[in-house]
Amino acid sequence: MRVFWATLLIPLVLGDTVPIPLSAGNAPTLPGNFISLSIEQDRWLEWSGNTSRNSFFFNTLDNIVAITGTNPTIRIGADSEDHTNFNPNLQFVQQAFPPPTTTVPYPEATSIVAGPGFYQAAKFLPSGTGVTWGVNFGGKNMTTVFLETQAIVNAFASSAIQDAGITLDFLELGNEADLYNSNGLRASSYNVAQYTTEWISFATNLTKTANLAGSDTKLWGGAFAGSSHSTTGFSPQGIFANNILSSTPGGFITTISQHHYSGSFCSGNEGLLQDLMTKATIRSNLSSFSSDITATKAKGLDYVFGETNSYSCHGAPGVSNTAGAALWTLDYALFASQIGISKVFFHDGVGYKYNLIQPVVLTRSTLDGSTLSTPQQPHVQPQYYAAIVAAEAIGDSGHTQALEISINDTRISGYAFYESGSLKRAVLINSLAFVAGQNRTSTHLDLSFTGSGTKPTSFSIKRLAIGQASDTSGLTWGGQTYETGDGRVSGTATSETGTVSAGIDIPATQAVLISFT
Repeated sequence: MRVFWATLLIPLVLGDTVPIPLSAGNAPTLPGNFISLSIEQDRWLEWSGNTSRNSFFFNTLDNIVAITGTNPTIRIGADSEDHTNFNPNLQFVQQAFPPPTTTVPYPEATSIVAGPGFYQAAKFLPSGTGVTWGVNFGGKNMTTVFLETQAIVNAFASSAIQDAGITLDFLELGNEADLYNSNGLRASSYNVAQYTTEWISFATNLTKTANLAGSDTKLWGGAFAGSSHSTTGFSPQGIFANNILSSTPGGFITTISQHHYSGSFCSGNEGLLQDLMTKATIRSNLSSFSSDITATKAKGLDYVFGETNSYSCHGAPGVSNTAGAALWTLDYALFASQIGISKVFFHDGVGYKYNLIQPVVLTRSTLDGSTLSTPQQPHVQPQYYAAIVAAEAIGDSGHTQALEISINDTRISGYAFYESGSLKRAVLINSLAFVAGQNRTSTHLDLSFTGSGTKPTSFSIKRLAIGQASDTSGLTWGGQTYETGDGRVSGTATSETGTVSAGIDIPATQAVLISFT
């Protein structure tokens, strides 16, 4: 007998049988911090706090720690890293920003001068957090690289950060150097061979200044906005062909970072929410990097998306800030794990439309830059729920494997999660966008199991409940909300039970976590 979700008024769509393997095989292992954050460097102190901790931001990170036992890792950099200089006589930071526009209401700073306190604020992160910090390469100034690197290393060697258990895991030299030939930071003829030669020279300074030979800190390589997927252009293959790894500083590269956005809002063209959420689009978008990943893994290096999100230039209104984007984030991140991406860093900046977290009070609209009649308090956005769902799916075992489930339905995605090789949980996502004026459908899925092992007969279910794909708030996860004044979870947790023989129904624009018993 089939169990219908919530109400018989929801039209039922018969879906496919979902074949779930009972054992993990060689599925990739996902760390508890597989979904991590990239933070725009210019307004870093608003995230961390300068003289005292930003408790809202801390709480939203600590929520993940409470679920997985692992801290999200934080990359601090992006466009503004290539506009940062250091002044030891300045306590915190001085910055200059261009005026806001309707397309980019919260633009990056064009000039950042940081003092020691700018870097020392990392002490306010949760204990155990690993940090990647970006250093200015766009300015092409060796003194800047020396002073910034020295300040970063000194901050992380301080007793305050050491006692807090915060570590400098990586340094990153430059952001999206493949765009330097079009953004004025280099000549229009700038190519990957020139980049590699320059990088080696500046990174030699950096590695000596940081004494990387005597520390656990390593380097990220790449950090390109796009990839040529060839040995002649900006790509992992391109820098490998130009012998970056055989150089002295290249020996400290243990991770290649790629940046990727699913579209662009830089010229103000809105994307369609269903287009973003579509299963096939997610897979084709990510699979285009398969050759880069293979080339990187062949060198024994990790491959991460060091900066990623929905639409570049801070997101598209009515798309990037919506509940539909939460389902996109969940499917996008979990599929990334299946093609060899070791970690995904979702980019956030103060006031960006695609943020998982808005960490401070906002006085103008993130959608069009207009002045808000009532300032908006710190809050999480829908995408944050994707991080929570993924955290619960991965759990706290420290060795969870994840495997995509083969589902023929073009709107249904699924992933199975294993501990010690045995099936424990599964995530199912219905990415059909439900919006006002439509009839909401529910897809029924029959569950089956493949391979050897004990077949579960029952399960419990938690639902990421969403009103409409275009909603910007009001989501609940297992009956609870993170849309609170302090970023902590609130409400009574709820779950359902079901049997394998009955299957499961998933309404359009919803995700579920199944825990097998």
